[in-house]
Amino acid sequence: MASGGVCVKDVNQQQFVTAFAAFLKKGGKGKIPEWVDIVKTGKHKSLSPYDPDWFYVRAASVLRRLYYRSGVGVGTMIKVYGGKKRNGVAPPHRCTGAPGLARKVFQYLEELKMVDKEPEGGRRLTSTGRRDMDRIAFQLKNPRRN
Repeated sequence: MASGGVCVKDVNQQQFVTAFAAFLKKGGKGKIPEWVDIVKTGKHKSLSPYDPDWFYVRAASVLRRLYYRSGVGVGTMIKVYGGKKRNGVAPPHRCTGAPGLARKVFQYLEELKMVDKEPEGGRRLTSTGRRDMDRIAFQLKNPRRN
């Protein structure tokens, strides 16, 4: 845990994902794919995301999921980020997210040294990733007074 005993579980998750996405974007170390502005996030979607920084938000969300549960891989992430496909007059069905996108997010996080592969399969947080996440959570819990 970071200084003060604050971890990711102690803060509002929406605020944390937004703050950590800003941290990833500001760092600018990793290389994101050039197709992020035109790709859909799953076959159940009709358009790409409106937010131009959606890749950083997805990466922060994946890291938050790995914080809670280690050892998840691409298969788990495409189930988590799937959704309901509307089939017109036919009944809707559950649909998985894009596996290539989940793989690229993991590769981006591995490039930043926040995630590495587990020997049994899946990915896990590194100590660097956990430290950065706890630091951002601490900053959210205890904002500086000006």
